[in-house]
Amino acid sequence: MISRETLKTPQDVLAVLKAGLALCQQDLYQFNLSGLELQKANFHRATLIRANLSQADLSAADLSAADLRGADLSQAILRDANLLSACLYRVDLSGADLRGAILTGTKLLGAKYNSQTLFPEGFAYKSSGAIGPNANLNGAQLNTANLRNADLQGASLLGAYLGGADLTLANLQGARLSQADLRTAWLAGAYLRNTRLNGANLAGADLRAADMTGVEFEKLESIAGADFTQVQGLSDEMRSRLLSQPAQELDTPHALTRRTTRASLESVSIKI
Repeated sequence: MISRETLKTPQDVLAVLKAGLALCQQDLYQFNLSGLELQKANFHRATLIRANLSQADLSAADLSAADLRGADLSQAILRDANLLSACLYRVDLSGADLRGAILTGTKLLGAKYNSQTLFPEGFAYKSSGAIGPNANLNGAQLNTANLRNADLQGASLLGAYLGGADLTLANLQGARLSQADLRTAWLAGAYLRNTRLNGANLAGADLRAADMTGVEFEKLESIAGADFTQVQGLSDEMRSRLLSQPAQELDTPHALTRRTTRASLESVSIKI
């Protein structure tokens, strides 16, 4: 087995591959392999936790049983790669090309994809636990997840646990968040057009400058301490409904901004 001491730089990795050697079971924790030509490389059971593999060419590479937790695979080429039983928890797959890849037993919980991600034909990625457009994430445990800029348009997040999650600037257009737990979630600048929020808990949520045009809700579980400062698209009817919540909730300050929910709503410009 190749010693860790001989693998200190990306050039060392390329030299090993050029020599025809495998990188099975190697510890490549947090390695920066971005943009490298790694076609047919053998990373079987390798540790690639939080490695940077963005834009790398991993065509036909063997990543079976590899540990890729938290790795960056954005825009990576993974065509015909073997990802059998690989761990891809919270991996960034934005723009990645996975056509023809083997994904049997691959663990994709919390992995992020977008509309440019290409999956193998017939692969049920929407119900794989991965996070992206039209994903089925009902009841998902996503507390404190980093979903900044995530593309979740049309996703189903009924009853999902998103407490403390970072959804700053996320695209949640048309998403279903009824009964979701969004306590202390960061939703600043989020795109919430036509999102369904009935029964959601927004206590302590940061919604500053979010676009709430067409948001649907009859009743919210709580908005205590939520900050709606500079929210866009709020109709008079919607604001009145929010201001009909219990006074105790409305007069609770947001933990960070110290602005009460009532004050943040009263400062919002109403959509005519």
